[in-house]
Amino acid sequence: MRAGGRLLGDPVPDPGLGPVLDEGRRIPNPRTLAFVRRLPPLLLVVGACYDYFTPQNFTAAPFFTAAPLVAAPLYSRRGTVLTGLAAFLVGLVVHLRLGIVFHMDAVTEAATVATVAVLAVLINLLVRRSSEQLASAREIAEAAQRAVLPEPAERIGGFAIAARYEAAQEGAFIGGDLYAVQDTPHGVRLVVGDVRGKGMGAVAAVAVVIGAFREAAEQEATLEAVAERLERALTREGTRRDGLDAFEGFTTAVLAELPHGDGVVRIVDRGHPPPLLLHEDGTVGTLLVKEPALPLGMGELGVWPDRAEEFAFPGGATLLVYTDGLSEARDARGVFYDPGERLAGRTFRSPEALLDILAKEVRRYSGGWMTDDMAMIAVRHP
Repeated sequence: MRAGGRLLGDPVPDPGLGPVLDEGRRIPNPRTLAFVRRLPPLLLVVGACYDYFTPQNFTAAPFFTAAPLVAAPLYSRRGTVLTGLAAFLVGLVVHLRLGIVFHMDAVTEAATVATVAVLAVLINLLVRRSSEQLASAREIAEAAQRAVLPEPAERIGGFAIAARYEAAQEGAFIGGDLYAVQDTPHGVRLVVGDVRGKGMGAVAAVAVVIGAFREAAEQEATLEAVAERLERALTREGTRRDGLDAFEGFTTAVLAELPHGDGVVRIVDRGHPPPLLLHEDGTVGTLLVKEPALPLGMGELGVWPDRAEEFAFPGGATLLVYTDGLSEARDARGVFYDPGERLAGRTFRSPEALLDILAKEVRRYSGGWMTDDMAMIAVRHP
């Protein structure tokens, strides 16, 4: 089994093969967008020159009709109307200069340009309506993300904390990754997890795990008991939905407990990438537990009792817990991003700065391609 919500043998999208509709896309190049926006007037100029300097039986209609069609998805309604009008008038002026305005070919070209210009305005209206609907859906998704994955306070229980959710698909919001932080009588407890699958089923699983965690973190005396409560919550929800696979297959997760003032961190690993500990001097350690258990939701496959393992968490150190969207980001050669190696020897002024730099580096490393969502929590010991 590969940590982070994939089974052994599951395909990992190849960034060299092109965009994956559900999992990522390349960030548009601003220069390319600027060039495309200049295409309509450029097409009009080329069309006018072509019509003027070529024999009468040659037509520039393809250039004049292409201009409003290109403008339709890029310009406003007014811009599209003006582009269509300009295409018609430029062709008319050229034909007047050549004295062929009433020739059959010239009349046919003018009618074609006028028809396409009207169609371009209709296309623009449809595109604008779709954009408004998409913007509304994004606002709803953003509100859902704030409700399910609220930003934690900058300081909780004396620890400096930052959290970040980076969707693989630009413009998307919540997906199958999750995080939660809570101050409890037993210390600051947190969970970072990754639900197998995508879509609303994954979002529902995220809501179940986070809801169960917030309740269990307050009530349970041990971190192991918290993990068991999450297991039961997923199993119960899967039963209610006629089978766990119909809900979501499993959820990998790391649970951590930071007792107040003890200088230690306790970890329960449920098949998830191990956390990193960044020391003040730039050294990076991996918090590998000796006995990781099965992912949440797979308890029926075997008995692996949860055992929390304790690690030193000295003052000035930063705990980084993340999902596999970070460690499985790949460059153009298919090489995975190694956060432990990349962060070694570096220091960061705050948890927020660490996550900002990581998010930018991973986007740059993968060339804008992200094969999976990425959730991260960074906690600094004062």
